[in-house]
Amino acid sequence: MRIGLLGTGPWAQMVHAPVLSTHEDLDFVGVWGRRPAAAKELADRHGTRAYDDVDALLAEVDAVAVALPPDVQADLAVRAAGAGCHLLLDKPVAATAAGARAVASAVQEAGVASVVFFTTRFLPEPEAWIAQQASAGGWFTGNAHWLGAVFTGDSPFATPWRREKGALWDVGPHALSVLLPVLGDVRRVSAAGRGPGDTVHVVLDHAGGASSTLTLSLTAPPSASGSGVEIRGEAGVVRLPESSSDAVTAFGRAADALGAAARDGRPHACDAAFGLRVTEVLAEAEARLDGGAG
Repeated sequence: MRIGLLGTGPWAQMVHAPVLSTHEDLDFVGVWGRRPAAAKELADRHGTRAYDDVDALLAEVDAVAVALPPDVQADLAVRAAGAGCHLLLDKPVAATAAGARAVASAVQEAGVASVVFFTTRFLPEPEAWIAQQASAGGWFTGNAHWLGAVFTGDSPFATPWRREKGALWDVGPHALSVLLPVLGDVRRVSAAGRGPGDTVHVVLDHAGGASSTLTLSLTAPPSASGSGVEIRGEAGVVRLPESSSDAVTAFGRAADALGAAARDGRPHACDAAFGLRVTEVLAEAEARLDGGAG
């Protein structure tokens, strides 16, 4: 499958480009970025071509991987789907529910495959754990914490969009990507409140009858950073296992999933429609944080 990369930031440099350039089932055609010099530098590093015109790249590939801020990603994803390109997207799919809805609609109308790279969902041990707990059922409650030190430590991910949107939109998708397949869809955001820095606490009511809580932050002390998920129910107390793999391995598996979805036409569990649902929950939580009814 011929694939292009949209974006040249830290994630594109650390994960996307290395995987796309070495994956045995992919032909890494080229890179487009909002900064042409950065696109050329990244393309040269991985032996491919830099494109100044995004439409020229879309015309020469079967798929694109996107490593861009969510508002930029949404517009380009719609454009790429319209050009017949399969989509390997980053989370969140968009910065608004309307933006994510446009992406999901474009994917459906174009009949292209889509996969959203929720990192945890593509790590082998967590992936198996999620499937096992979803099959078990009978869950009563769950809690997830994703605490990062992006703005309190030395991180390449202290980007403008993360500073604007905060932990809810950056790490919230990770928590939701684990809880939704296990506890069921969110019927409503019951409550949401702010903590120190950009920390937020969210309470969710799930369709399966369980409730869950999320604690999310990008401004935790470095010594307090980390993530975890615990669920309790008829099967007892279980915790999301750590993985022996890294984000590079996970992204390679996401690329495999996109290839499979493109070949057999069966939507992946983490497709644009799931990305839309995650975005809708984030938007509802944001409305509650801003004083709305959700």
